[in-house]
Amino acid sequence: MRPFAYVRAADVAGAVQAVADEPGARFLGGGTNLVDLMRAGIEEPATLIDITRLPLTEVEELPDGGLRVGALVRNSGLAAHPLIRSRYPMVSQALLSGASPQLRNMATVGGNLLQRTRCLYFYDTAAACSKRDPGTGCDATGGFNRNHAVFGAEAGGCVATHPSDLCVALAACDAVVEVESVRGTRRVPLGELHLLPGATPHVETALAPDELITAVELPAAPMLARSRYRKVRDRSSYAFALVSVAAALDVRDGRVADVRLALGGVAAKPWRAVRAESALKGEEATAEAFQRAAEAELAEATPLPHNSFKIDLARRTVVATLGRLLADGGAR
Repeated sequence: MRPFAYVRAADVAGAVQAVADEPGARFLGGGTNLVDLMRAGIEEPATLIDITRLPLTEVEELPDGGLRVGALVRNSGLAAHPLIRSRYPMVSQALLSGASPQLRNMATVGGNLLQRTRCLYFYDTAAACSKRDPGTGCDATGGFNRNHAVFGAEAGGCVATHPSDLCVALAACDAVVEVESVRGTRRVPLGELHLLPGATPHVETALAPDELITAVELPAAPMLARSRYRKVRDRSSYAFALVSVAAALDVRDGRVADVRLALGGVAAKPWRAVRAESALKGEEATAEAFQRAAEAELAEATPLPHNSFKIDLARRTVVATLGRLLADGGAR
């Protein structure tokens, strides 16, 4: 690990000023991803700005019934929060399906949003990886790519997937991310936070280097109380998703009045299934309709040599998750 300077921030204003003043500085929260990357020589910040003492650890109820989650709320605490469990169960389920209890106790909400891919070629510094070393190419496209993207990747470009379970659920919730810098505060819809790789796979988010995530807001939406997160993986714990589905369903008089769907494990960002949502709204809530909607979404998928199974797996997981929601009381 290369030497680095260390600064402990006393407040948000001091944290964003410190990172603005120090080229190459990074914010340090739980450190569950950043520190590992520093040990591997992939991240080499000149300065770490410790933000763990900042007052960003509360879950607050908003006047309209939504929730404001501080960026330093621990993943384990958010998963167990009674208002999250009752109003946004897929958020709690997503958090509990990620990592291990020890890591969830350390990891923060803000850090979860910014964690980097777990692509094996990204971690192998001997491999070509334009995400790690811009312009070098992508060995995953011609290598073992079973865990890689089927959406949003250009031919010959980066095919890494985003690893977060929480972000998939937040995308389905239409969450909004609050960020702070010396220029002030701005709000970024979760669906616009993460970027597809294109020609700049190393640019992973819409945030400037000096912007600090301070909170995530979950909008009030009664249908989100009837939601589920389903994760399919190679083993039952401490494994990243092959495919995951975050879903909420509102059925009235036998027809789909509203639906939220997001997929994980299939793209460089949480993949909002807008084609499937559009295909379902107004349709009868049946397994056949769920399957047609999934097929409409997956028609644009582009598999790699080793991951074509993800298309059928995603279709089955969407249908099963919506079917479970319907059986559990998605209809009124």
